[in-house]
Amino acid sequence: MEALGYTWDEVHSEAHVLEHVISEEFEERMAARLGNPTVDPHGDPIPAKDGTIATVKERALLAMQVGESAQITHLNDTNSEMLRYAATLGLTPATRLTLIAVEPFGGSLRVKIGKVEKSIGRELAAQIFVSSKG
Repeated sequence: MEALGYTWDEVHSEAHVLEHVISEEFEERMAARLGNPTVDPHGDPIPAKDGTIATVKERALLAMQVGESAQITHLNDTNSEMLRYAATLGLTPATRLTLIAVEPFGGSLRVKIGKVEKSIGRELAAQIFVSSKG
C-alpha cells in the first residue's frame, strides 16, 4: 500500500487479484522487500508461508465497556467508503482509543483518541475490532 501509493480502501481488491497470478518466489521477494509484514493495512493477519494464521484475541468495539481503553486490531475491509470515512476519524489499526459514552436506544458511541473525542455510529463501530493488549 505505502510502497505503491495505494489508499487503504483500494489495496484489498488489488491484493486479491495479485494472490492468484504471482509466483511464490515473487510473493516471497515482495514480502521480504516490505519487511515481512504480519498484518495487512486493515489489520487482518497475513498467513505465514506454511499457511498458518496468527490468532489475535480481539472483540468488537461494540463489546467494550465505558471507560475501557483498547487498541484497534482491524476493520472489516468489505466497504471502501466505510474505510475512507473511518480513516478521516483516525480509526485505523494500532490506534488506541477509550470508550467514553454509549448513547441509549441504539445511539452512537463516543470515543477518545488521544485528546480528541469522536462520535461513531453503531454501523461503523460494528466493523471495528479491538484488543485490550498493545
